[in-house]
Amino acid sequence: MAARLRARCLFLLLLALALISNSAAQAPVGQIFHGGFENDLVGPANDSEAARFLDQATFGPRTQDITRLHQLGYQAWIDEQFAAPISLEAPYLDWVSTRPPGQNGVYQQARLETWLINAAQLYDPSNPLLTHNDQLRQRVAFALSEMLVVSDRNAALLFQQWGLASYYDLLAQHSFGNYRQLLEAVTKHPAMGSFLNMLGNRKPDPALNIRPDENFAREVLQLFSIGLHQLNSDGTPVLVNGQPVPTYGQATVRGFAHVFTGWNFAGCTFADYDDCEPGNPYNPPWQQPMQPIEGFHDNTTHKQLLNYPGVALPGGLLTAGGNAQAELTAAINNIFNHPNVGPFVARHLIQRLVTSNPTAAYVQRVAAQFNNNGQGVRGDMRAVVRAVLLDMEARFGQQAAPQTFGKLREPLLRLVQLWRLSNARSANGRVWLITHPHVEYGQAPLSAPSVFNFFKPNFAQPGEIRDAGLVSPEFQIATDSLLVSAPNDLYWRIFYFYVGSTYSYAQDADQVLMDYAPLRTLAVNPLQLVEHLNLRLLGGGMSTFMRDVLVTRLQALPMTDGGLLRVQHALFLVITSPEYSIQ
Repeated sequence: MAARLRARCLFLLLLALALISNSAAQAPVGQIFHGGFENDLVGPANDSEAARFLDQATFGPRTQDITRLHQLGYQAWIDEQFAAPISLEAPYLDWVSTRPPGQNGVYQQARLETWLINAAQLYDPSNPLLTHNDQLRQRVAFALSEMLVVSDRNAALLFQQWGLASYYDLLAQHSFGNYRQLLEAVTKHPAMGSFLNMLGNRKPDPALNIRPDENFAREVLQLFSIGLHQLNSDGTPVLVNGQPVPTYGQATVRGFAHVFTGWNFAGCTFADYDDCEPGNPYNPPWQQPMQPIEGFHDNTTHKQLLNYPGVALPGGLLTAGGNAQAELTAAINNIFNHPNVGPFVARHLIQRLVTSNPTAAYVQRVAAQFNNNGQGVRGDMRAVVRAVLLDMEARFGQQAAPQTFGKLREPLLRLVQLWRLSNARSANGRVWLITHPHVEYGQAPLSAPSVFNFFKPNFAQPGEIRDAGLVSPEFQIATDSLLVSAPNDLYWRIFYFYVGSTYSYAQDADQVLMDYAPLRTLAVNPLQLVEHLNLRLLGGGMSTFMRDVLVTRLQALPMTDGGLLRVQHALFLVITSPEYSIQ
């Protein structure tokens, strides 16, 4: 039965793509590409274009966001987001710790709470900690968190909520900075050091059978920067005799492992190197960069790093004699300047924000901005983010290539967008989910099951998707159980957690309740309600078939309850539909 359910869900998703394809095929070419590929985008031509842009650049469009985007245009809106104050997580944990039962009562739930508040904008405007509107930054930070992975599913970090909050804040702070600085900051953060065993890593000691740990050395190359195979500038693999070319071998991994020795918590000394972890999760060293302890750093070994055309180190060899910081600087520079980094980062951000299967030309255009922002700067994340969102393939790719454009929505983001749509709030400004999101949705921020994230970027769902040579990363967590649990949780929240509900759990002050009042006004006219949800959830892309089915269903429901039942049915049917499932 589970296999049949999964097959049916896949069929419905593919059907949705086919419906979108049929709709786009009937649209005039001039309407699809009204701006032209060579012209700079000034602003959205209509509300649908605005909503589709905000679906990629935020956690879901709100009416006021669409209005603001029309006022400013794409470029100025992005500039405004670049300048917006940063919403941080660690200060929120500090604030929570001042409430009973104090610091010892703050767990990962509070970190999840502040992420949901920032993403869904659930904050109480009277709280100065939570009045920021840096939606683009938060969206990019979440995308980066799915590449530069650390996780509370790791035993060493399970009770390090401040360390993980600080790590997420680091991603947010560097989202619009330079990728070179981001790589070094990630490398030095104690959460990453603990997760991938660089923290406390030691130089070789044959007498004690100690060798440098290679865990971080492998992942910083494979997952954070260059990948396993050499890439062309458009992200396609370099082939020799039809075979991909490896980017590095074991000697290179060993070289980086020796570089990454001698680092530990801030405040550690040579004497307590093996036993200096802070006693409490809220202690400052969990939020401070690791520091070098030279006595444990290997400065006597020549280290083979990456070798590529134009490499600064002759042959990629780092000669012995440098201190820990000097060698780390050289190693990060060696990685950052590898030609793979531009297309590697470009493809990841495109996949997380826009589409699972970007064309090679799209990847190449974004990678070109990574390589040179127009002012000779490499790694400028502002230039990269702007290029990802304003590329003509991002803005009009659905019309140009409907059979390959788009992505399966990440399940947790469906809940976030539902809350944004309904102006959800709790009575006391707090958030309590009862169960952890990875149980129902298969994911939660900084809670991946491994360093490979919740899903791999090259995962292809068996069947039509794989046969077509496409990838579908998010389908990897569209398991038999989650295809049931996520809609069940959404049903529960839509039908029981709203302002005015008499459900017992909805009476708790920290339960997020949706405000249906504006939607109930629209429910008098079912078509008007459906079109509102079409804009806010599907960017105006709803098929005629789906619209007719929904309107017919809603017209059959009574208005004696002020439209409540119509609103609830409309929300549940749309947010669990195959057409909404594909962004």
